[in-house]
Amino acid sequence: MQPTDPNIPQDPNAINIELSEAIAEGEYANLAMIAHSSSEFVIDFIRLMPGLPKAKVKSRVILTPEHAKRLLSALQENIERFEQTFGPVKVQNDTPSYPMGFGGTMGEA
Repeated sequence: MQPTDPNIPQDPNAINIELSEAIAEGEYANLAMIAHSSSEFVIDFIRLMPGLPKAKVKSRVILTPEHAKRLLSALQENIERFEQTFGPVKVQNDTPSYPMGFGGTMGEA
């Protein structure tokens, strides 16, 4: 914990968040599957690899409906900020069929 400066008012509602090195590295996912019940939302983050028939769930996040709605709002706000800085995010108009074109022809190197 860092020393506090007595001249700076401390926020009594502040949360000290720890981020381990392993978690900070993150996991790449290019597909998310969402399921829900009356009491929770389950988001599986999946990595699909070209030409492979099997995909791995890299992370699962379970949220209450209220927190899922807060996540939706936060994502929307961040996408708007991103687009203000970098321009519109391009989204394919045609919905890709699963597994999102990953079963097609293989590229050559």
